[in-house]
Amino acid sequence: MQHIGLIGQNISASRSPSLHNMLGKLKSFPVSYELQELDSPEVSVFQERLSSIIDKGFIGTNVTFPFKQVAVDSADEVSDSVQKVGSTNTLLFKNGKIRAFNTDFTGFIRGYRKRLGDLSAGKVLMIGSGGVARAVAFGLFEVGASELFISDLNTAGAQALAQSLNAIGYKATVVAKDSVEAIAKQVDGLVNCTPVGHYKTQGNPLAASAFGGQKWAFDAVYTPIDTEFLKAANHAGLKIVSGFDLFFYQGLDAFEIFTGVEVQDVTPVLKQFREKYDVVSTLI
Repeated sequence: MQHIGLIGQNISASRSPSLHNMLGKLKSFPVSYELQELDSPEVSVFQERLSSIIDKGFIGTNVTFPFKQVAVDSADEVSDSVQKVGSTNTLLFKNGKIRAFNTDFTGFIRGYRKRLGDLSAGKVLMIGSGGVARAVAFGLFEVGASELFISDLNTAGAQALAQSLNAIGYKATVVAKDSVEAIAKQVDGLVNCTPVGHYKTQGNPLAASAFGGQKWAFDAVYTPIDTEFLKAANHAGLKIVSGFDLFFYQGLDAFEIFTGVEVQDVTPVLKQFREKYDVVSTLI
């Protein structure tokens, strides 16, 4: 039995343990995915827990809010995805070293291509600029984004993300709130990377009148899958990439990194997961 962790705050409801344990059974590589919930955002507390699970023989850990950026400093080696995004959600412990990866980045790409194939992302409007938004933003340019418009109530955060993208040759612009609907009508894709639409923060971050004329939409929220944002996109005839796609494929990428075991046929575990959690989307 190999032990894997998830370090973060407010993670008691995470479904990652079920996903990784199911993948382990499917591939005859038993794992025990164990939550490492911390009650403090202090870097020292994160570092202490990281050292503790390494000493206990864990093979790796996922990292979530609020430690995705500070975790990079604990790594001996970082992947190309971490260098681009500037944060990590997956740490592998191997040969006495800590290697950092970002499977939010790779998982978004994998989920997008699974749903939309070779469709180029084109011009995209993204609402939100936080942790997952950063990974998705860089991922968008890997699937053919030509320009990204970013809107966030946190203007400084949106500007920082745009600057990071522009610095490596991508084209990103911060959009004022009162211009969002007009921009939405000019783009190919719509992306929600805010918590709006979650069970606890219901609603739609974009006016219903803004949907229509685009080609596709993605919502990072996956509880529920059928968010108001995706319902509006579906009603307007857009192709859909769901937050569950991101959750599933980032977890799949992390499992393969932790274990070295490739999962080619995801159908069995996807079926088991959907049945366990009654994950049934009316849109996909």
